[in-house]
Amino acid sequence: MLSCFDFVRDVNLLSITVRMVLAVLCGGMIGIEREFKRRPAGFRTHILICLGAAMTTLTSQYLYLNMGMYTDVARLGAQVIAGVGFIGAGTIIVTKHQRVKGLTTAAGLWTAAIIGLVCGAGYVECAIFATLMVLMAELVLIRFEYRYAMKADDVHLYIEYTDANVIEDIVRVIRDKHLSMKELEITRVAGDNDTMRYCAIIAVRVSRKQLDEDVINSLNAVENVTNVEEL
Repeated sequence: MLSCFDFVRDVNLLSITVRMVLAVLCGGMIGIEREFKRRPAGFRTHILICLGAAMTTLTSQYLYLNMGMYTDVARLGAQVIAGVGFIGAGTIIVTKHQRVKGLTTAAGLWTAAIIGLVCGAGYVECAIFATLMVLMAELVLIRFEYRYAMKADDVHLYIEYTDANVIEDIVRVIRDKHLSMKELEITRVAGDNDTMRYCAIIAVRVSRKQLDEDVINSLNAVENVTNVEEL
C-alpha cells in the first residue's frame, strides 16, 4: 500500500472526512456516466449509495474502536452488500419487446456500494483503482461489446393475415432480411360472415445489429397482413 495514504487509515476527524469525500467522488464518477445515458439510477443515487456504504464501515469501526463493542466489524458491511440488491432490482425493467434493460446499472449500484465500503475502511488505493476499472468497463469496453459481440436472440413474431397464400410472402420477407427462421406455427380461426383468419407464430433469430422495427414494418407492408407483434 502507498505510504502517502497512511494518514487516511488512522481514525480521526481528518481521515473520516477524506474517506467520506472519497466515497462521494467515486460514487459521483460512476453515477455521472449513468446520468449521461439517462439511466434510472444516476448521479445522486450512486453518490448516496456509495456514501451510505462508507458510513456503514465507519460506524462498524467506531463501535469497535471507540465504544468497545467487540463484535464482527464486517457484519454491517455484509448487510449492505446483500441489501443493495433491492435497489438494483428497481432499475431492471422488461420492455414491451421482452428485452431486459438495467442490468448494467444494477451491477454498477452494487459495485458502488462495495467501493463505498472500501472508502469507509480507508483503502484509498483500491477505491480509486476500482472506480477507474468501472468507468473503463462502462465507457471503453462497451464499444468493443457492441462492435464485436454479435449476440443473437430468438424473437417470436405473431402475425395475423386474411389470405392463406400470404404466408409465402411473409417467409420471403424474412429470408430477404437474412434472418434465420427457427419455428413456424400456423392457426386458422373462423371470422365473421364465414370468413377465415390466419395466425402465424414465427421464431426468428435476430442479431444485435439488426433492427426488430425494420422487420416488423416490412411485414406490416405485406398485402393482407393485418397485424404484426413481437411476443
